[in-house]
Amino acid sequence: MNALANKVIQLSHGGGGKEMNRLIKDIFFDAFDNAILRSEEDAAVLHFDGNIAFTTDSFTVSPIFFAGGDIGKLAVAGTVNDLAMMGAEPQYLSCSVIIEEGFEIAKLKTIVASMASELKKSNTRIVCGDTKVVPKGCADGLFINTSGVGRIIKPKISVKNLEAGDCIIVSRDIGRHGAAILMAREGLALESELTSDCANLWPIVEQLIAANIDIHAMRDATRGGLSAVLNEWAKASNVCIEVKEESVPVSDEVKGLCELYGFEPFDLANEGTFIIAVPAANAEKAMNVMQQFCHCQAASIIGQVTTEKVTADKANAGNDSNSATENSQQGKVILHTPWGSARYLDVPQGELLPRIC
Repeated sequence: MNALANKVIQLSHGGGGKEMNRLIKDIFFDAFDNAILRSEEDAAVLHFDGNIAFTTDSFTVSPIFFAGGDIGKLAVAGTVNDLAMMGAEPQYLSCSVIIEEGFEIAKLKTIVASMASELKKSNTRIVCGDTKVVPKGCADGLFINTSGVGRIIKPKISVKNLEAGDCIIVSRDIGRHGAAILMAREGLALESELTSDCANLWPIVEQLIAANIDIHAMRDATRGGLSAVLNEWAKASNVCIEVKEESVPVSDEVKGLCELYGFEPFDLANEGTFIIAVPAANAEKAMNVMQQFCHCQAASIIGQVTTEKVTADKANAGNDSNSATENSQQGKVILHTPWGSARYLDVPQGELLPRIC
């Protein structure tokens, strides 16, 4: 009897016997087929030339399926993006799944197919993996861990490399993933086509590298959003980053959800939006490249790096403890509002929306 004739995952699918072998071969091997994976050794044998980047991430997003993607697409894109942000060409991934007893096999096939589709966008291969099945109630459907390695082809990209005069560029409108997950979780039926920005960023990063853009820093704005990335950069490079609020692209749908729930779009997660810091002389060239590829038509220069003292709105400086003053602003992010005032853009506090990735 075909071990996949049943419609749901059973504990026997994780038992190491015929059922498990059939599950792995008929679903995972069929989707991720490549020579290294087919070797069926306990470890993949890989060959590299030069320095490599190595990253790992686990994915527990709820719900598993959301507008614009699913946990499988997220797992591949998320790990590939972490490599891309280091100027590394993604090459090999591992994939480990923890499946709850009773999970629908049809859903598992859909998720694995989504992963296979996403792998093709960066010519990346899954070369090793692991499958575990846990009793019903011990997990929430499906969890995925992916690790990735890639060859660094653009060295010296670092959070510590920002310099005075650098321009800060965001690739597209922010907050879409967090907003999409919120809509799915709360069952909101708004008249909009809001989808997650979940996407593989290697194709556009590859174009930036090919154009010989001098990239000082680059980061995908996942948990903590734009706020978290900019604050991390400011502290790591000991600089001040000044941002013009009106230059930050935010969709009307995300603005509406933020007003409804009291969130800041700067704090919401993204899964296909990245931020780069480049010398001013490279900014327009970088913008031209970004706007030609991969949903980056809304790319925008949102601010600059300084090491000077920043003078804030006098009234706010006197009345608001969170306002920017004339003290040293190194290690800080200053948000300039359309009304001429300025305030610190702080690191998000607490867990705004758990299990977004």
